Amino acid sequence: WSGQLYIAENWMPVRQLADGRALVATARVPDAERSDRISRHLGCDIVFVAATSAQIWHAILDAFGPQIADQAANELWNQNPVLSARTVASRGQKVGLAILLIVFVIALVLWPVTTVIALITITSLVFLAGTAFKFFISLRGAKFDLVERVSESEVEALDDANLPRYTVLVPVFKEANIVAQLVRNLGGIDWPTNRLEVFVLIEESDDETRAAFEASSPPDHFHVITIPAGHPQTKPRACNVGLFFATGDFLVIFDAEDTPEPDQLKKAYISFQRGGDKTVCVQAALNYFNARENVLTRMFSLEYGYWFDYMLSGLDSLDLPIPLGGTSNHFRTEALKGLGGWDPYNVTEDADLGIRASALGYRVGVVNSATMEEANKSIPNFIRQRSRWIKGYMQTTLVHARRPAALLRQIGFWRFSSFVLLIAGTPATFLGVLPFYVLTVLSLALPTDFVGQFFPVWLLWVCFLNFIIGSSVMVYLSMMGPYKRGTFALVPWALLNPLYWILHSIASYKALWQLITKPHYWEKTEHGLTSQTHHE
Repeated sequence: WSGQLYIAENWMPVRQLADGRALVATARVPDAERSDRISRHLGCDIVFVAATSAQIWHAILDAFGPQIADQAANELWNQNPVLSARTVASRGQKVGLAILLIVFVIALVLWPVTTVIALITITSLVFLAGTAFKFFISLRGAKFDLVERVSESEVEALDDANLPRYTVLVPVFKEANIVAQLVRNLGGIDWPTNRLEVFVLIEESDDETRAAFEASSPPDHFHVITIPAGHPQTKPRACNVGLFFATGDFLVIFDAEDTPEPDQLKKAYISFQRGGDKTVCVQAALNYFNARENVLTRMFSLEYGYWFDYMLSGLDSLDLPIPLGGTSNHFRTEALKGLGGWDPYNVTEDADLGIRASALGYRVGVVNSATMEEANKSIPNFIRQRSRWIKGYMQTTLVHARRPAALLRQIGFWRFSSFVLLIAGTPATFLGVLPFYVLTVLSLALPTDFVGQFFPVWLLWVCFLNFIIGSSVMVYLSMMGPYKRGTFALVPWALLNPLYWILHSIASYKALWQLITKPHYWEKTEHGLTSQTHHE
């Protein structure tokens, strides 16, 4: 529609003049060919007035704000509603769940002991399957390091004059305290600024962050894109607005506190050239500048070390779907638009997008570049963040479980199994942690005869082995994390992983409650809490 044409060609009609001509704002030189094309489009003679690209974007937002807001929120829903998390559960899923609950209640009344034993046994198998899958994939990743290795000499060989346009999206909300840091961190990106646009995406109501950004003296290629008010107020909706205005051939998302390596865009570009058109996304690794600030930041860093350095490599080596991280994702812009952008109703839109990309035969690569971030140092903040991530995994599971047969046909048995074990299995595993820990403690603390009145000995042994095997596996995986990054001082802290999983389990129950009560609520993670900087 007209708004997209104006963005692509960098012009916009302003008003009709008294003599019948149209006054047109343009940010490009109005040569004869351009003049003829615009005149034919408007059906009248035109008079040009010079404007900047930013002025044209703001005018487009003023003129088409409601349409842009609706498209950002509902484009995927309009294209393919079955793939949107706007509907939490389909009618068939609700009926199936209701029947399952009725059968469970009846069984619990008629055969209480047998029903509880069966429930614990099934949960135990799910728990073991989930941890075993992560263990296998991580070992595979340790054996096959398939991260796209781009050398410094390849980066230096690039000719800046021949590089394409690149768009950087930075969604921020109520982060006035760190937008000046954002400008400093992203100002060091090694890419010609005449082919680089950095869009800072700020909600319409967030005047404080907007004022702080304007006071930070941003470079000319940094621009504010105001996100029109609307529902849901989520990061993916803001990114969809940014995607609407993006003119780059490639696009990357960074969070407000991110510090990417200066050559990351160039490494990603080279990876796209190697991977061909089927590579829709290149994921850079995340690392943390405040890893040693407290116990929680150490656990956070251990977890991400094994995830980015082993899990992603293992998934890539087996050509399995890769759930994207929320930042440092580089995309082919047209392919991203073809996927329908991000789902604004899914609070882990990145994981969902990775599954949708896999279903269409696209590949997600991993590049040898890191982005420094702030590890979460606050337990309440951590619970808020993880509950949102786990709720998003639950949403993604429900979305793709609406059409399991179709998904199985599209991605094949092994990819489908990976989806079940990773996307569905992760929340299920975390939900099982607290019950298993409680049963294990009871079986050890109380007399066997007393506990045996309620649970058979073999079941208690299963729970105990679950605790030992599951905890040992995750401790081992956490210990693997530091080896590729050389942060060996973190290794002993992996022994605290069973306690770390208790936090995940608490977050999973909060996620389940929110899935029922407010599924599209975006649990805000506070940034800028650390006293350290990435130079320390």
